[in-house]
Amino acid sequence: MKKLAGKTAIISGSGRGIGRALALKLAADGANIVVNDLDEAPAAEVVAAIKAAGGHAVACTGNVTAEDFGERFVQTALDSFGGLDIIVNNAGYTRDAVIQKQSDEQFQAMLDVHVVAPFRILRAASEHFRVTSKQEAAEGREVIRKIVNISSMAGTHGNAGQVNYSSAKSALIGMTKTMSKEWGRYKVCVNCVAFGFIETRLTKPNDDPATLIEIEGKAIQAGVPAAMLGALKTMVPLGRAGTPDEAAGGVYLFCIPESDYISGQVMIVGGGVSL
Repeated sequence: MKKLAGKTAIISGSGRGIGRALALKLAADGANIVVNDLDEAPAAEVVAAIKAAGGHAVACTGNVTAEDFGERFVQTALDSFGGLDIIVNNAGYTRDAVIQKQSDEQFQAMLDVHVVAPFRILRAASEHFRVTSKQEAAEGREVIRKIVNISSMAGTHGNAGQVNYSSAKSALIGMTKTMSKEWGRYKVCVNCVAFGFIETRLTKPNDDPATLIEIEGKAIQAGVPAAMLGALKTMVPLGRAGTPDEAAGGVYLFCIPESDYISGQVMIVGGGVSL
């Protein structure tokens, strides 16, 4: 039996990069997947790949910062698969600048995508978790559900030029620890994975066309200055950036039954970096 057979997972930002790798990994272990991306094409590609491999998936496209997105995301899982067992808050991007060059809008944008959006998604799931866990307890069953919030070493240690991103990712750690205490009674484990240097479009040189992200018609320049990339690799004891599959592996550990008694924790997936 596959470890996640019969489980349903919703993964924000799962049309590309780490989210895509995680969606494929959870699906391969038996989970039904609700795939999310800003754009329809990447989400549809992941859904098709999961189905081609014999799995089950549907898409819920759109911007996670929309006020109604959390409710729509959760309801897609309930309508499509009849339940919800795993939530991974993964969607996000960077908008770097030193503080004197950073606008209020630039700062707020990171809070919206990395803090407010996960809050709304978890709030949308709260009633389902409360009611379902109460029914299961009445039947004498204990069913463990999982939340994994995706943070960053910028949130655990800070990073120059990322006061907005670092602040948001740090806030997500506070959310994780609080929700682990609130939802323990519902048998929900809430944990956080903080990534180090992982190969995604957000860590490509910022003059690479792939780092230009369009969000609702607005072009956002992500990426890292090329001169910094070599230095970043030398800071990693393993001597290289992690792959999306390796990053997804860290999240996977918090989704499987082996982590059913782990909650409120922050795990760094960074190739041995310890600052």
